Amino acid sequence: MIEVAGLRESDRAVWQELFAGYHEFYGRTWPAERFDEAWQAFRDGQRVHALGARIDGELVGIVHFLVHASTSSRDVCYLQDLFTDPAVRGRGVGRALIGAVEEWARERGLDRVYWHTRADNVTARQLYDQVAEHRGFISYVIPL
Repeated sequence: MIEVAGLRESDRAVWQELFAGYHEFYGRTWPAERFDEAWQAFRDGQRVHALGARIDGELVGIVHFLVHASTSSRDVCYLQDLFTDPAVRGRGVGRALIGAVEEWARERGLDRVYWHTRADNVTARQLYDQVAEHRGFISYVIPL
């Protein structure tokens, strides 16, 4: 059974391993102090939020998300980071994490949950196509 809940202080090391795996997947590295900053922000729970998925009490997946204003609807929830331990992929961890964010957003009266992924992230997109609507948008970024 998969349990999804807030991260605990004792999750810090495993959370960092999972988050480092997320960054590695996208071909980037993060300095240690950025992990510290992110962890503190999640612990504060004001600007950004995090949940963890556990199987048999072990943290095996993480999701990070935030709320932002919208000019065309009620506030919305952006699911920014989602990562599961490769050893448990295909067991419903990603689906459970997305579902928990959806429930969190519904409870707060938000308009929608949305996220981005790379077009070539075929494995994840198989799940995303089952749980969400692809609206055909293309993302542009100006790095600063």
